[in-house]
Amino acid sequence: MLIITIKQGKEKSLLDGQPWIYASAIEKVDGKPQEKMKPGSTAIVQSSSTKFLARAAYNSKSQIRARVWSFDQNEPVDHAMIKRRVGAALAKRAPSRAQAGNRQLVALIKAEEDGLPGLLVDSFGGADGYLICQFQAGGVDAWKVPIVQALIAQTGCRNVYERCDALIRKGEGLPVICGALSGVAPPDEIELTDNGVRYIMNLKTGHTR
Repeated sequence: MLIITIKQGKEKSLLDGQPWIYASAIEKVDGKPQEKMKPGSTAIVQSSSTKFLARAAYNSKSQIRARVWSFDQNEPVDHAMIKRRVGAALAKRAPSRAQAGNRQLVALIKAEEDGLPGLLVDSFGGADGYLICQFQAGGVDAWKVPIVQALIAQTGCRNVYERCDALIRKGEGLPVICGALSGVAPPDEIELTDNGVRYIMNLKTGHTR
């Protein structure tokens, strides 16, 4: 595991709960070279006096060098944490999902807001429809398989598609890929309804007309 040491005086934003760490705040990063180069490697973040500050996903290729997973020293970054975070996000959005019609797009996971920095997940059509995921940071990309497994288990929807924002993923040093992660891909065009207004969307790209 990597250890990120924050410059003296630069820890205030973390103590205030800011989940992003920029290069200018980092004094040094200790750990194996291959771990330093791998986007999304788990790191312990500490102050210049070696006081624990957070656990984060480190990415040397991103302008945001690290994104905080947890400020709790007793919460490891593991499969159980991913499952809990996904479950909590789905529970929070359950009322919206229950009220949505089969032609509505519902946001299920909203990145940092749900403790899953860089992950966006939308649902269309309920359990028989599609989950559209965007992995926009190294940390969630590294945990892609457990995230998809948790989504399928907790929603019952087996059609999971990865949408790709090329600019964002390139900026994170991640491969520009998209496609079905489970089940089948959505059709090129789907009719959606939003506040009574109907429009056509390509769920694969997010483009509408």
